[in-house]
Amino acid sequence: MDSTLKYYNQNADQFVQETLSVDFKQTQDRFLAKLSVGAYILDFGCGSGRDTRYFMDKGYVVDATDGSEELCKMASGYTGISVKCILFDELAEVQRYDGIWACSSILHLSKDTLADVLKKMAVALKDNGVIYTSFKYGDFEGERNGRYFTDFTFELFEEYIKSVPELQLEEYWITGDVRTGRGEEKWLNLILRKSDIR
Repeated sequence: MDSTLKYYNQNADQFVQETLSVDFKQTQDRFLAKLSVGAYILDFGCGSGRDTRYFMDKGYVVDATDGSEELCKMASGYTGISVKCILFDELAEVQRYDGIWACSSILHLSKDTLADVLKKMAVALKDNGVIYTSFKYGDFEGERNGRYFTDFTFELFEEYIKSVPELQLEEYWITGDVRTGRGEEKWLNLILRKSDIR
């Protein structure tokens, strides 16, 4: 994970330039449709702050976090809110959020660590809360272009999420990358819902 954070701290400017103006409205709105107006959202690994700003502009209450200090500074400037610098496994909220948006973020965790973080996300959600998250489509796990990635196909994720009974897989869809020149890259998009397993 250290190399991933180092990558984002060193390449924050370029990363923000590549992602800030991307039109992600279709996916953002698909997530928001699962929530009531004015719901409380955690943007978990917010990067540039693009999605935080979109949700706030739509009238939602948003907390934003990222593990990269440089991205936190830039996202704070862009969104006008204080973006908290924490690592994914430091999430400690309990029944606080109606929804968690983890767009292209928790894909940087190893499979060993990911299940524990998903459990923490479930704890941070209110009853019946929802998570949106996305992974590159495939079966690769390891370092690629200076960052750690865990990729999933739908079948692999369907099997994997069984280790996190606190969450149920509600829907999935596959998209091309929305960044310029990256359309051939495929993404697995997922909506997970907090289970009633008390």
